[in-house]
Amino acid sequence: MSRQQEQKVLPLRQRPHVFLQLVRNLAGDTRNVKWSAHARERFEERDISNRMALDVIRKGEISGDIVAGRMAGEWRAKLTYPIPGRREVGVAIILIRETRTLVKTVEWGD
Repeated sequence: MSRQQEQKVLPLRQRPHVFLQLVRNLAGDTRNVKWSAHARERFEERDISNRMALDVIRKGEISGDIVAGRMAGEWRAKLTYPIPGRREVGVAIILIRETRTLVKTVEWGD
């Protein structure tokens, strides 16, 4: 492949509606949602429950870009959703090979 041809190759991108559909479908069964140790620590520290985080995953919208993860088949994004009576919650999530999810962290939106 020539240098000119190499420059025309575009990186793969995950389409937002596809990402959301996959993540929401997986989150319908909590066995498909894994929590990192960091996320579990932040639940307590930030007074965010795993129920709130699941609501964000199931109902939230993408905030920012969807980026490729460190490993092949991984996509990373931040989802946000306003929790009634509280504030907006953000969940950093990794979609792994379209078969499971890993929550990296949870945070308040402000």
